[in-house]
Amino acid sequence: MARLRYRPGPEAEVAPAEFHHNVYVILLNPKVARHPTILRINPKRDPAKPCVYVGMSGLPPEHRFENHKHGYKAAWVVEKYGVRLLPELYAHLNPMPYDAALQMELELAEDLRNEGYTVTGGH
Repeated sequence: MARLRYRPGPEAEVAPAEFHHNVYVILLNPKVARHPTILRINPKRDPAKPCVYVGMSGLPPEHRFENHKHGYKAAWVVEKYGVRLLPELYAHLNPMPYDAALQMELELAEDLRNEGYTVTGGH
């Protein structure tokens, strides 16, 4: 398998270099909720709300999602159950510096979990 590499386009010059990290949210197939480990970390989940994965990367979210789906530095849950990105939950937050992205990943995962989403990731 060929390694996927990011080649920045002209829009990459918009933000300062230190603001190139992004948080992202991926919609997961509802079958992921069958895993006991997923249920254990989401005791107050609302079955009517979707299952999601929250992550952070120095790559654009679209490119990172493709890497997950192709098995490159992939979270097993996204590789197996990932459906699509949910930009309506994260686009307004990006881009940001690395330290801010680390903190935002944790906070976004916790906020979504508190709203009833079944959340994985968000380390």
